[in-house]
Amino acid sequence: MTRIFIETTVREMSSLELTGEKARYLSTVLRLSPGNKLSVIDSSGSAYLAYIVSVSKKNAVLHIEEISAPAPESPLDITLMQGLLKGEKMEFIVQKASELGVRQLFPVIAERSQIQETRKLQRWKKIAEEASRQCGRAVVTRVLEPLALIDAIHSFDNSSSAGIIFWEHADLPFSSSLEKCKGKKQIILLTGPEGGFSEKEVGRAANKGFHVTCMGKRILRAETAAIAAISVTQYVLGDLSGRS
Repeated sequence: MTRIFIETTVREMSSLELTGEKARYLSTVLRLSPGNKLSVIDSSGSAYLAYIVSVSKKNAVLHIEEISAPAPESPLDITLMQGLLKGEKMEFIVQKASELGVRQLFPVIAERSQIQETRKLQRWKKIAEEASRQCGRAVVTRVLEPLALIDAIHSFDNSSSAGIIFWEHADLPFSSSLEKCKGKKQIILLTGPEGGFSEKEVGRAANKGFHVTCMGKRILRAETAAIAAISVTQYVLGDLSGRS
């Protein structure tokens, strides 16, 4: 069933008006007509069955019928702190992280980031919504404003979360760092830009409680490392294994 995300809350047996891009999506991309049914996911993550009353490129009116059970989210709250990457690499990570169940994606500007600012935040948010919708998630991955790495590190609270930073010179295997994270419901994965992290940055993260780890002897591309880190974490501690 077609799924759309909206930024407000709704209630059963009510009307919902959509304009702009969402109306165009229903009318032009999906070519839906009055009477067609769809699932509406509101800002609280609740899913509702609805049907189209009227639809055009500029305006769509839906009738909300009843609440339904959305696809379950992973019990693990993963935040990906990703060193800012160039071009389509960042878009790829936003898309795949959303599909893999990441709750928040936090672009960070590191010493070796080849770009130090971006105007692509809105595009990344759109990609996250499209990916979350396509894979049947109950919520959209939040893509936050880029922040300097040092500020992102200082925002980390190790009393409620477990943090892992990936560094090619680390001695601690990834499997061992995940063992140290068991029992935590929120995991922060900190992966680097194209040139990786400097020793100074790694030291600051370690001082804030991040586990410094590596993913084997091979040097992975930045975008590969991020997706591998999320996948393994979801398999060991989340729901990717199918055991949860």
